[in-house]
Amino acid sequence: MTDATSPSSPTDDDLRQRLQAVRLEVGKAVVGQDAAVTGLIIALLARGHVLLEGVPGVAKTLLVRSLSTALQLDTKRVQFTPDLMPGDVTGSLVYDAKTGEFEFREGPVFTNILLADEINRTPPKTQSALLEAMEERQVSVDGLAKPVPTPFLVAATQNPIEYEGTYTLPEAQLDRFLLKLVLDLPERDTEIEVLRRHAAGFNPRDLAGAGLRAVLSPADLVAAQAAAAATGVSTDVLGYVVDLARATRRSPSVRLGVSPRGTTALLAAAKAWAWLTGYPSLTPDHVQAMVLPVWRHRLQLRPEAELEGVGTDTILRQVLQQVQVPI
Repeated sequence: MTDATSPSSPTDDDLRQRLQAVRLEVGKAVVGQDAAVTGLIIALLARGHVLLEGVPGVAKTLLVRSLSTALQLDTKRVQFTPDLMPGDVTGSLVYDAKTGEFEFREGPVFTNILLADEINRTPPKTQSALLEAMEERQVSVDGLAKPVPTPFLVAATQNPIEYEGTYTLPEAQLDRFLLKLVLDLPERDTEIEVLRRHAAGFNPRDLAGAGLRAVLSPADLVAAQAAAAATGVSTDVLGYVVDLARATRRSPSVRLGVSPRGTTALLAAAKAWAWLTGYPSLTPDHVQAMVLPVWRHRLQLRPEAELEGVGTDTILRQVLQQVQVPI
């Protein structure tokens, strides 16, 4: 495999091989979360953000740290709490007694991958402080726009079973996340492998000691993003995406269906998946593969559907069965 720091321009096949190597590197630290690793890579390729949902202890933080190491990207973590202020995330103006002027001190949002841990534990005012950075890739300070680094991804976590002292994310902010990835508890064999590694001396705080190394440079990631965005798509497939979205709006269990922003998000994620799997253009299969992670957090269900225990994944699977697939 070509070294990630090679000065020559890599081909698409080179970039795909290096991204596959990224998955192998992350696997040295994280066991049994291949789907989540692939989802994070797709989000990076599509220049989107990810909401990670799972109970504590399923390696959400370790997953993000391992991915950052394999991609040579800077990462920072913010533990969201009820007393966290917007300036604690974006940064704030600090008075310098020596110069007699205010200077901007950057917050943790100025990084490549920001791990927003338990984002639903902080009030809406602080949650919304991320919106501009997520959508506009900048932070406004004293009338000036300060761009965040490129590439930039927010990986926000939330606990799906503990709601005491939490603040539900508003629809406007949920819509800014490209994907919602669900990290389930591991299978028995996978959990045994986790224990085996720890018994052999694995330290999750020492990724270098676990053998993780960088296999893709930030410049290569930017090149991969451009290649994924250039993936071809036919009018029939575009119509299929729109038909799926319209079907969610007509569902009797749904109060608010997928918006046009949701259709563009599905298109971007599906193009990234198509490119990553070596296809020159988008097919309905790529669209279908990305419907659940891209749309599961964008549907607002009717109260009676929630009382009956109907989930968004179930509704989306029904929609996929009902809408005719273009041949």
